[in-house]
Amino acid sequence: MRPVPVPGAAGDEQARLKEIIIYICQKCQDHPRFGAVKLNKILFFADFVAYARRGKSITGETYFKLPFGPAPKRLIPAVEELKGAGAVIEQERPVFARIQKRLIPLREPDLSLFDGFEISLVDEVIEALKDKDAEAVSELSHTFIGWQLVREREEIPYETVFIRDPNDIVITEQRRRRAEEICKRHGLQ
Repeated sequence: MRPVPVPGAAGDEQARLKEIIIYICQKCQDHPRFGAVKLNKILFFADFVAYARRGKSITGETYFKLPFGPAPKRLIPAVEELKGAGAVIEQERPVFARIQKRLIPLREPDLSLFDGFEISLVDEVIEALKDKDAEAVSELSHTFIGWQLVREREEIPYETVFIRDPNDIVITEQRRRRAEEICKRHGLQ
């Protein structure tokens, strides 16, 4: 089935996020442990590993800290648009004492928005997390220093992917002043 553009996606920064969501859901549709939490974590790990390897993420998405781990800021609006466009449906099913929510793709993803490296990396992350359940991938994401360094609901900077030990962070006077300038410019004081 040929991809049908999602309304508002053409030229939209969110188009890549929507299409990679469809791709991930398609690749994981036979994985019994795949649900909403795992989708979050696959996106997170793929974006941050891409940033570490190439200096840019796959989706350009902003991630913030939630209790169960990092989450893409625009995931819910993207999923709602995909559902509204008939590109995916949401299925709920009981898994032990919880309800697993999973997206079922109704069309092929538009992979022309991605290069081979990006798709290969997403496949690598899917394979690495394939046998883990939601709890295990959440716990794994909690080991990421970027998640540990920020407060709940704060943005996780991509640059934190390069921090191996939080004790190695040195806040010089120059860095402090630069941070204050950025905060002031963005009204974050």
